[in-house]
Amino acid sequence: MRVQTRQVLVVIYFIIFLSLFSSYNTLKEDPPSSYNNYFEEVVAAGYDPQAYLSYFSTIIEDGNFKDLIKLRSEILSLQRLGTIASTSAKTVNVDDFGATADGTDDTEAFDKAWKEACSSKGAVVLEVPQEKSYLLKPIRFSGPCKSNLTIQIYGTIEASDDRSDYEEDSRHWLTFENVDNLLIEGGGNINGNGKIWWDNSCKINKHLPCKDAPTALTFYKSKNLIVRNLNIQDAQQIHVSFDKCTNVQASSLTVKAPEKSPNTDGIHVTHTQNIQITNSVIGTGDDCISIVSGSKNVQAMDITCGPGHGISIGSLGSGNSKAYVSDVTVDGAKLSGTTNGVRIKTWQGGSGTASNIIFQNIEMNNVRNPIIIDQNYCDRHKPCKEQSSAVQVKNVAYKNIKGTSASEVAIKINCSKNHPCQGIVLQNVNIQEQGDRAAKAICNNVKLSEGEDVFPQCPRP
Repeated sequence: MRVQTRQVLVVIYFIIFLSLFSSYNTLKEDPPSSYNNYFEEVVAAGYDPQAYLSYFSTIIEDGNFKDLIKLRSEILSLQRLGTIASTSAKTVNVDDFGATADGTDDTEAFDKAWKEACSSKGAVVLEVPQEKSYLLKPIRFSGPCKSNLTIQIYGTIEASDDRSDYEEDSRHWLTFENVDNLLIEGGGNINGNGKIWWDNSCKINKHLPCKDAPTALTFYKSKNLIVRNLNIQDAQQIHVSFDKCTNVQASSLTVKAPEKSPNTDGIHVTHTQNIQITNSVIGTGDDCISIVSGSKNVQAMDITCGPGHGISIGSLGSGNSKAYVSDVTVDGAKLSGTTNGVRIKTWQGGSGTASNIIFQNIEMNNVRNPIIIDQNYCDRHKPCKEQSSAVQVKNVAYKNIKGTSASEVAIKINCSKNHPCQGIVLQNVNIQEQGDRAAKAICNNVKLSEGEDVFPQCPRP
């Protein structure tokens, strides 16, 4: 009997292993084409606006995209937990490589510790001890690594504020490049010491030339990343950037900088696919989350935003460039006192598409431009010249959005004359001007479907 029981258990374990392996390989591919193309299929089928709303509601409520990313997240977590649990992890402490945390430069010690951790086989934990503050110049942590690496940041990593230290690379401070299967956590602090950069910004001092400033934390060309439970503050410019990455979980992040700090985006997503940003509090001098060209399958959930410029797709198409962003879902956000709420911004002269975008379950409190699509975006001192080409904005839904506007115009859809916005849907939207005054909507060059439960309504042509 015992032998038969063991045989049955072996068969069950083998079936579970095959299921997990099959699921993981499936999830490495793009989401089903049915999700990517459902907007186009609905429009092509000739549904009337009410039918289109009903169908779109079903897609949202079914939660297919959420379940897909949730499953991918669970499998990635299982992989990591299995790896760490199956072996005794080697610990690499930066103090053991000469880090002093006494206000002097610890860059070399961190570089040596990284090389030791990255070159070691098996599970490795690189540790930054608590209650200590380490001063670093620009540093690049390069892979590929032989290990599945975990970085535990318990203490504080602080940037050098000597601008001459950034002469070789003025765009980056901490960079992780070509590092797959990386977990960074620990509850510690990453401080960009950005004030010297803000004071020398052309947006603060109009007489100074406009120059680049470093991104505090960059992940570049990396796969299967988990970045969680960290405090990132006072970046020189962008706080966290995911550039050309795949399969990313960013969660429980606190990102803070003064409201007047220029260009200090919280989380920046560029040329990145399959990324989930959750349970994070972001307040900076620019976009809380910015999603730009090359990004696909992006999900942001449970985001608290403010101060800042809101949650933005774009800007796209600057310098007559091509730009593509698709399959973005913002589900569950609270925005307070921001200059924008949920925004899509594109420059005249660009090309490409921003498509299949959902903004839902969002609360606004005293937000200046709660819902805005701007195909005539211009972030220059002089007016931008009018151009005929534009990034096509299509298939965008706003559902269950409520709150107050700090300005009279709560909904502003300003689209291109030559490339009007298509398939814009508003459902269960109620935004009042602060003080319970009636807000209004401005809608130009847009093919729009809105239900009766939308306020303010776009003027009828």
